[in-house]
Amino acid sequence: MNFVFIKRFLIVVASLFIWFIIHTTFVIVDGLNDELKPVDVAVVLGNKVEVNGQPSERLKARLDKSVELYDGGYFTFIIVSGGIGKEGFDEAKVMKSYLIDKGIPEDKIIEDNNGYNSYMTAQNTSKIMEELELDSAMVITQYFHVSRTKLAFRKMDIKEVYSAHAKIFEFRDIYSIIREFPAYYKYLFK
Repeated sequence: MNFVFIKRFLIVVASLFIWFIIHTTFVIVDGLNDELKPVDVAVVLGNKVEVNGQPSERLKARLDKSVELYDGGYFTFIIVSGGIGKEGFDEAKVMKSYLIDKGIPEDKIIEDNNGYNSYMTAQNTSKIMEELELDSAMVITQYFHVSRTKLAFRKMDIKEVYSAHAKIFEFRDIYSIIREFPAYYKYLFK
């Protein structure tokens, strides 16, 4: 009896591990393959602001990608979405200031100060897009975060969702990639 239980348990564990590998491979490939199409708005997801009030390297990479694509004519507006982090800074305000310093006109930047997670960012973006009569969006975030963010946007009935990834790779990406597996399914069934 114990042998049968152990055998079934090992089959379940092996199956979950194989699914994790397949899913994670898809997430990485999806995230690294930018979908660059002209859209109405880019949405830059927030990240840590350092204690000195400057964007973290991860956040700078996201913002720099948005500047590159804005200059390339891919979109007219940029939504900067974030909340107040533990450092006490409003991520959206810091992001907006950074983009203005990089030459993006202030009237082309829309702040979402309640984007405390990707799902809230998708909800808030949907409302903003509806108010401004915008139809298409491009999410800009880390490569491992792209699939889940696009899922959240599609769940908010934003039909045209494209993506671009920030050009930064860190050792902590390993943790983030692993975390994306349960987070994706949490959003899928939300």
